Amino acid sequence: MPDPVLLVLDAAPSPRLGRLTGRADVRYADSGSLAGLLPAADALLVWDVASDAVRAAWPGPGRRPRWVHTAGADVDRILCPELVASDTVLTTARGVFERPVAEHVAGLVLALAQDLPGTLELQRQRRSRPREGRRVAGTRAVVVGAGPVGREITRLLHGLGVTVALVGRTARRTIHGAADLDPLAARADWVIAAVPLTDRTRGMFDRRFFGLLQPSARFVNVGRAACVVRADLVDALERRWFAGAALDVFEDEPPVAGDPLWDVPGLLVVPRPCGDRAGWRDRLSERFVALYERWERGEPLPDPVDKERGYVPSPDLSGETGRRPAIAPPPPARPVPDADADADADADVGRDRPSDVPAPPVSG
Repeated sequence: MPDPVLLVLDAAPSPRLGRLTGRADVRYADSGSLAGLLPAADALLVWDVASDAVRAAWPGPGRRPRWVHTAGADVDRILCPELVASDTVLTTARGVFERPVAEHVAGLVLALAQDLPGTLELQRQRRSRPREGRRVAGTRAVVVGAGPVGREITRLLHGLGVTVALVGRTARRTIHGAADLDPLAARADWVIAAVPLTDRTRGMFDRRFFGLLQPSARFVNVGRAACVVRADLVDALERRWFAGAALDVFEDEPPVAGDPLWDVPGLLVVPRPCGDRAGWRDRLSERFVALYERWERGEPLPDPVDKERGYVPSPDLSGETGRRPAIAPPPPARPVPDADADADADADVGRDRPSDVPAPPVSG
């Protein structure tokens, strides 16, 4: 029996697949050749996670791979109606990025709390003056997206003494539902967006949502760029509705030198955390090879994507359902600091905020 044909949508450097020598007929494709090679493949490894080639090549009659694996955490660049309707199993690099992204978020929270960008700007100007940061312990955060990344962010922020409310699509014993998002966000010092891109989450962080935030709040997006209405975020920051934001995802990555985002007041533009971690490509390769060996033996693949939803559903570990109570206040020993002095002193803060409307949907 011939070896299964493993097709790799390649990107430099290539994945390390030496363990599959003699067990897989490995072939490589780029965006131009993928459509022609796809019918002969038993499995497809999407190594080039920035490519839309799979979505373009999949439609049409004929044989298609029984399994598709992406080396990324999201599948919005892969899914198309034909793939959703097929019996092809879709998996992701689940387990590789959670901790690096959580550490990245913790670093951003600490940097924003201590106004590290302002300190670096003073250093660039060769100036030094006392600066007042804010205490992180005792502040309140809302993490939107209850997948593995959101849960890891929650654990790490808890370790910093932050009271965290985790918001998912549906309420469970330890997770708030979408209906809780508005009141939680209105009281939060930090709002961390870690949702996948789906029809339900596209544009969910908009003018209405930013109008809910208190003047001292910070917004961090480590999910997908299209979940945030960029013009609304920029407008809210320019009006100083809230204290600041950090983004590591953009419509065009990386942002070009002339992108107006670089000059938005209170906005920290940062790169994604995966590419600066030593050995991350090796871990992606190891993850795929381990899955391939299970697939080769005919065993079910763990954590398949729910193609209708567009993400890997998180298990309900609580065994219970129901809405959680509102976020608990911080312990008395760790009082939440007052809003930033400059924000409180600005008489225009909060002006022209939009009126409240029903809560946006949440996936996770």
